[in-house]
Amino acid sequence: MPARADVEQAVAVLRRGGLVAFPTETVYGLGCDVTNVDALARLFEVKRRPRHHPVILHLASADSLADWAVDVSPAAKALAEACWPGPLTIVLRRSARVPDAVTGGGETVGVRVPDQPLALALLRAFGSGIAAPSANRFGRVSPTTAADVRADLGTDVDVVLDGGPCTVGVESTIVDCTREPPVILRLGGVDAARIEAIVGEPPTRSLAGEIAAPGTLPTHYAPAARVLLAAPAEVAAGAADMIRDGRRVGLLAPRPLPADLPAELVVLDPPADAADYARHLYARLREADRLRLDVLIAVPPADEGIGAAVADRLERASAR
Repeated sequence: MPARADVEQAVAVLRRGGLVAFPTETVYGLGCDVTNVDALARLFEVKRRPRHHPVILHLASADSLADWAVDVSPAAKALAEACWPGPLTIVLRRSARVPDAVTGGGETVGVRVPDQPLALALLRAFGSGIAAPSANRFGRVSPTTAADVRADLGTDVDVVLDGGPCTVGVESTIVDCTREPPVILRLGGVDAARIEAIVGEPPTRSLAGEIAAPGTLPTHYAPAARVLLAAPAEVAAGAADMIRDGRRVGLLAPRPLPADLPAELVVLDPPADAADYARHLYARLREADRLRLDVLIAVPPADEGIGAAVADRLERASAR
């Protein structure tokens, strides 16, 4: 854990309009003072993020929610009470305090309280909201270690707080609570079954990017290697064909691995279960590029629980 002086340095950077990368339980975020429009402009420039694409507002607790959002529904209150701190972003009507740059010009804002000690220490010490997308170039693989951030952003970020590897590994679930019933805009660390249990009715889903929300474009989270999705029975023959064509091919698949794999196939460390898959997904996608793979064959986990979020990320990574 970084020393208190590191957090104080990060707070000073935020207050003078700088950019701070910090860990959350999901991925590392690239943060700035949510009320500083110049800092927000630099954040979008460094991120290479389209200006119409909103970013998430991070708070130290739900106690300050009324400063940033209006018309907070009973469903939103229930979700915040049950899931914060945690990997859930709640979309609400924004207050006048939220700049247009945060919302992409829209009338709603995504808000969350991260479940990570260093992130919470930073937010409490700063005493205000931090706007933060993931700390990588737009559309690329999200960072889950401080080293990933430095590799992606270099000197474009003023301070990188190192809180170790992220424990969840995929981004937060985003739920739009401005509508009834609530609508899941992005799958993530809180699954649909838990949301249904909290709000008392099944949420609908809108995952294809019809509504502006982080991480919902058809192509996203993509390494340089081409990602191909496959069922276990398709892996061996498909890999063999591509290897014969002279391509360097890797495999990312949960245990047990498919049978009869070609000897030349580069097998990445297989996840033990869906949670392990989520925790290490982005590290494996980055490993595919370090190994200079041309193609990464990915076998998704079962489409349930956090496995649904992993399958969603793999689908978007393969959609080029």
